[in-house]
Amino acid sequence: MNLQSTDFELFGIPMQFSQDRAQLDARWKELQREAHPDKFAAQGAAAQRVAMQWSVRINEAYQRLKNPLKRASYLCELNGAPINAEDNTAMPADFLMQQMEWREALDEAKTVKDLEELALQSKCNGLKQLSKVEQMLDGNRDFLAAAQQVRSLMFIERFASEVDARIDQLGQ
Repeated sequence: MNLQSTDFELFGIPMQFSQDRAQLDARWKELQREAHPDKFAAQGAAAQRVAMQWSVRINEAYQRLKNPLKRASYLCELNGAPINAEDNTAMPADFLMQQMEWREALDEAKTVKDLEELALQSKCNGLKQLSKVEQMLDGNRDFLAAAQQVRSLMFIERFASEVDARIDQLGQ
């Protein structure tokens, strides 16, 4: 194993968006067993520290690979299309209109039912966007377009969290 390997190389999986979650989980467990610090107890403290570094690296890679949004962001960055969500907030006009409508609906929502409908709309939209990201990354290999879609997905994810928070607030 090489600490400089990409997450995909570390896990021995294809460098693509589409991944088998069960395979990813199994590989994570296997890598954790190989790098577990207790396995290196007889070799001394230095070997255990290195094993701990590996364990942390494996966990970081796993967290990135198992989450579709993080995996998409990582693939874009690896292929020269960084997300830069803090600096690049440009979105297509139709997406901005949708967001404004959702924001208004969130402000006007009075019941849990209203909020659940809004949550469902944002979830469905997020799934459509995720499907587009997969096509852009694995099919078209268009990393710049995928990066823009990822920024849209990040917004949808934040919005969905706000809706969930409002549902929790009204449910109390």
